[in-house]
Amino acid sequence: MKTVVVSIFVAFVVFVVQHDSLSAQRAAATVNVVDLSVADAQRRMTAGTLTSQALTRAYLERIAAIDDKGPQLNAVIDINPAALKEAEALDAERRAGRTRGPLHGIPIVVKDNIDMAGMINSAGSLALADNRPKADAFIVSRLRDAGIVILGRANLSEWANFRGARSTSGWSSRGGQTKNPYVLDRNPCGSSSGSAVAAAASLAAVTIGTETNGSIICPSSVNGVVGLKPTVGLVSRRGIIPISESQDTAGPIGRTVADVAALLGGLAAVDAADPASRDAVNRIPSNSIPPDYMAALDRNALKGRRIGMLRQAMAVTDKEVVAAANAAVETMRRAGATVIDVEIAGARGWSGTEMEVLLYEFKDGINRYLASSTSAQKSLPAVIDWNRANASRVLQHFGQELFELAQAKGPLTDTAYVNARETSRRLAGREGLLATLARDRLDAVISVSTGPAWKTEYKGGDRPRVGGYGAAAVAGTPSITVPLGDSRGLPFGLTFMGPAFSEPQLIGLAYAFEQLTHAHRVPRFLPTLEP
Repeated sequence: MKTVVVSIFVAFVVFVVQHDSLSAQRAAATVNVVDLSVADAQRRMTAGTLTSQALTRAYLERIAAIDDKGPQLNAVIDINPAALKEAEALDAERRAGRTRGPLHGIPIVVKDNIDMAGMINSAGSLALADNRPKADAFIVSRLRDAGIVILGRANLSEWANFRGARSTSGWSSRGGQTKNPYVLDRNPCGSSSGSAVAAAASLAAVTIGTETNGSIICPSSVNGVVGLKPTVGLVSRRGIIPISESQDTAGPIGRTVADVAALLGGLAAVDAADPASRDAVNRIPSNSIPPDYMAALDRNALKGRRIGMLRQAMAVTDKEVVAAANAAVETMRRAGATVIDVEIAGARGWSGTEMEVLLYEFKDGINRYLASSTSAQKSLPAVIDWNRANASRVLQHFGQELFELAQAKGPLTDTAYVNARETSRRLAGREGLLATLARDRLDAVISVSTGPAWKTEYKGGDRPRVGGYGAAAVAGTPSITVPLGDSRGLPFGLTFMGPAFSEPQLIGLAYAFEQLTHAHRVPRFLPTLEP
């Protein structure tokens, strides 16, 4: 009799589990992933009305429908073949009563310059199409530990826009051209083109980009999403194809400030193997306790704050951009902030020395990365030669002048490099952004991130209307862009910049502004704009 009762009970439990799973899958089939937030997805999974596996499948189906077909955005370059299995395992953990935090079961897309074990990491270049790292990058390991599901890899501007002098953003020889989802013949900016487009078009809940100077901020701005460039050192660079030891960082891109804050908590950690992480040791209490950046989400964060508007960056922007920036200032004032016009002394005076630094550091960093990679190309000269031999496939739109200039540089002990690095940091940081913050007792400096997206045209390369984010990039300090407005349906953003490790404060300010303006719009995939 006991055996029969046990059998009936087991059958009942199996029925309930299967019924719940089928119910969740049916719910996922009708769930609208467009603008689905991380928090909403997490709430539904906690309530049992959605599973990570069903959510992952929904995103994969959307990628197939509008990235591979339909408007063919071309944002996702590879699909992780294990994505559904990873989601299934995380669902099993949840059913067993274990959740790993706010990112448990959340599907993301990772830029194609970040190592993922067994998957190609190419920086968009056919020269590295054979590079399959044996281990995950440090941040990928962190995200897996946090319960993330990796859907696949995002296309990018080849070599993160550091190959030719007149490159076109969003194009790579391995991935082709990524399109702006608002107007398809417009450029997505770069180099984190696919990451920003994937976020804007709801191909993933959130995405990972990387930045040296503008590669998170610019594509996030022209694709109408939120992008955060962390303080250099807050997020490990180990396992990321490098450009600059001084300026490189990975960072989160999402449709809302809250989504970006959630993902930053999974990325931020001290990595003893990354020298820049030493500065983060006292900023992150413990790698086993991820920082909670969502605690900074405060609707009243603007009240009592002093903000500096950097109007230098608006000198050549459209009338709609200037009007939106002026409206933003009034919005902040009504929210209790004091907003004053400010200038950064010698703005962009560091551009020459910055390029010198990047050329030196790229040569050093890429040679070290390639030497230990699984690619047949083991050095920068080998890649240069490969590109020449395959010019019809990789050099048809622009050249490799930056590669050749970098190869001509000496070691990092050269006096020219040491002086250039010190000058860049001083002009952009101590005598630039940081001096402005201190002089006017500011909590943050704001600037228009970019103007509207330009047409994608390979002759002559990009034509971006650059904002003021470069100071934070060169100084190694954080910045975050949030949607500000649009011009004829083409979005643009507002950047908040602050001192090193001021991410919580910038997140709070950006969130308060976002909640007051709600400027984000869902893309419509228009083929072009009427004249």
